[in-house]
Amino acid sequence: MAVRRLGIVMYGVTGRMGANQHLARSIAAIRAEGGVLLANGDRVMPDPILVGRNEDKLAQLAKAHGLSRVSSNLEACLADRNDTVFFDAATTQMRPALLAKAIAAGKHVYCEKPVATNLEAAMAIVRQAKAAGIKHGVVQDKLFLPGLRKLKQMIDSGFFGRLLAVRGEFGYWVFEGDLQPAQRPSWNYREEDGGGIILDMLCHWRYVLDNTFGSVRSVSCLGATHIPERIDEAGECYKATADDAAYATFQLAGGVIAHFNSSWATRVRRDDLLSLHVDGTHGSAVAGLQDVVCQQRMATPKPVWNPDVRQPINFYQGWQPVPDTQSFDNGFKLQWEAFIRHVAEGAPYTWDLLEGAKGVQLVECALKSWKERRWIDVPELEV
Repeated sequence: MAVRRLGIVMYGVTGRMGANQHLARSIAAIRAEGGVLLANGDRVMPDPILVGRNEDKLAQLAKAHGLSRVSSNLEACLADRNDTVFFDAATTQMRPALLAKAIAAGKHVYCEKPVATNLEAAMAIVRQAKAAGIKHGVVQDKLFLPGLRKLKQMIDSGFFGRLLAVRGEFGYWVFEGDLQPAQRPSWNYREEDGGGIILDMLCHWRYVLDNTFGSVRSVSCLGATHIPERIDEAGECYKATADDAAYATFQLAGGVIAHFNSSWATRVRRDDLLSLHVDGTHGSAVAGLQDVVCQQRMATPKPVWNPDVRQPINFYQGWQPVPDTQSFDNGFKLQWEAFIRHVAEGAPYTWDLLEGAKGVQLVECALKSWKERRWIDVPELEV
């Protein structure tokens, strides 16, 4: 068995998502396991260099994970032929320019989403990557959640019969910053800084819907800024210029209807921060991030509407948990492993920059729907 080195330029990993999910729980975890196993029995050992503006912070992060390579010189890192992959988890507004530099330097690229703040910029990167012949991928982590994977298995097995509808509830209360510090950064609530829940979350819902329930054909969306003022990290009051809630309905291929409420101004009374209720002719299921419960056709109760008496049926009964038939690893790590195999041995890989651009496309359609107060068709993207 041979162990191959894969040099990875990791940019923007001092942020919460980059440090926790991509560095600690993905790359560091893969290194601890001896690398990524290939089809021929070889292994690929990722060798990251952490890049950013604060070299001291990067050094502390590297030391915590047994790494030694850090740099504040991105151009020098991109020029180094020994590192062949570039990863970006910095801000969305910077991403197109960073990816363009990396592609021009001949790097394979892997990045967080959204890939851009607008479709024109996203498609320009797609075309540049295609012309350069490099391998590319976009993080689509929710497809790897245990709850979503169980739902996909149920759909593929025919459990639901004909799919009818999907109802998604996502969100939680993000504190305004006065009584308690906010648990999300202030830029999330400023449109001029790339904030807004429509840009942040509809990219997720695009790949979840496309890959699980049916391709998105049209969208009707209403956004809102429920909390008009918040307190930033310095304790200063600022105006929230971006949407903090979105109420979107999607028409999918096959006649399936999906509706997603996404909000940073809601208090949770459900099993998880994300809940998906799926109805079909033969059964229904409710999925969270990890767990799924289901109810078959023959186990469905027969309620009768009578507002004059207390409801005699406990609707939480009659639902059966879907068992864990396998061990589910961290979703970010699983996708990193898939991308590394794609780079190292040309293994098939679905979640490329074009898939990322589809998320940005849905964002633009949703924003247009909100502005014009009408349904917007979502056309096929052509490179």
